[in-house]
Amino acid sequence: MSKKLSALLAAGLFVFTASAGAEELTAYSIMPEKYASQVFAEFTKDTGIKVKFLRFSSGEALARLTAEKKNPQVDVMLGGPADTYAAGVKEGIFEAYKPAGSDAIRAEFRDPDGHWTGIGIIPLCFLTNTKFLEKNGMQPPAKWVDLLDPRYKGQLQMADARTSGTATERIYTLVKLMGEDEAFKFQKALNANVQLYTKSGAGGALPVATGQCASGIFYIVDALDIAQQGYPVTISYPQDGVSFGIEATGVIKGAKNLDAAKKFVDWATSRKFAEFIVANKINYVPTRSDVKTSNPILDLSKINTISVDVTWKGANRKAFTQRWINEVIK
Repeated sequence: MSKKLSALLAAGLFVFTASAGAEELTAYSIMPEKYASQVFAEFTKDTGIKVKFLRFSSGEALARLTAEKKNPQVDVMLGGPADTYAAGVKEGIFEAYKPAGSDAIRAEFRDPDGHWTGIGIIPLCFLTNTKFLEKNGMQPPAKWVDLLDPRYKGQLQMADARTSGTATERIYTLVKLMGEDEAFKFQKALNANVQLYTKSGAGGALPVATGQCASGIFYIVDALDIAQQGYPVTISYPQDGVSFGIEATGVIKGAKNLDAAKKFVDWATSRKFAEFIVANKINYVPTRSDVKTSNPILDLSKINTISVDVTWKGANRKAFTQRWINEVIK
């Protein structure tokens, strides 16, 4: 075990999901901790493999894995949009491994060389405080331009592109819908209504729920988490189109517990995992063709989704983030 990992363990910074004495797996998770804890605990229950994990936003996880690639500190990554993995493939971070049974996952939801495999689909959506809408005599936003309404001035929270995959997904959507230059002009105009850019994609969801702000742009998994807790919120999708993230998983190249990492990826891409997330209201649309969700708001046929190539996302992530910094928030 490396000195760095030993220090993290001694400091109690890893989340443990089982007691000592079992086969071990270490992971970074981009999936929110409340869901990742459930997922890893179920994996341990099924396999006996003990998991230690740290949760980061996608930008933080990618930066860590890149910095550590000569001496990997973890074996696997759980969650996060596939373009994060695509960017990591360029850095030589992920091991090529095709999970057992992954043929039940459509080809566009997995890397052809096996560096990552999709486990869920999550479109972007608008999450808006219902009381704010009632007070201002407004309807929920139905198009992207609706967020420019002056009544939203200082009332929007959304993710920061420097750290969050939710934010880069927002940029990809706008670029595909509007063209690159117009997309950044729109975001500059939108910036006038933004109260705060949050470190993580879900960071603004609770402030919307409690009325600290009025609305924001989130992945549906985070918006539904708030709605399921009973807060006065409304979820809507932009009628003019929205892209979706492919929540993925992958084995880290140089993993010290390679067999355990492969077992995890096999399990996370299995029918049993897909049925587990549906049953436990972990609101990703399963990528497997043999498992369906019954929640109507997750019915992709009712949403104007636009498919954006993962390789294109990964290739443009860094440049779009830098342009967002230079032209939107400066």
